[in-house]
Amino acid sequence: MLVSVVPIGNSRGIRIPKSVLQQLDIQEKVEIEIHEKELLIKPVRKKTREGWNEKFIEMHKNGEDELYIRENTALTEKDEFEWEW
Repeated sequence: MLVSVVPIGNSRGIRIPKSVLQQLDIQEKVEIEIHEKELLIKPVRKKTREGWNEKFIEMHKNGEDELYIRENTALTEKDEFEWEW
């Protein structure tokens, strides 16, 4: 794909086509690297479980972190089931 380098203020930049942005799920930021005289542009991905710690703390403060199944609760025959594949 050939794109033009265009003036942007005192800098220059490229326009990334909408279809490419959608295909790569690029939102607000990208990471740029120079690798062997080539420019590599990569989408910024959220880190796995980013923000979970803060949410767990908030849940605890709100009393929303209780277990659904108590630790010492034994399953009865009524609770047992067979997996269907």
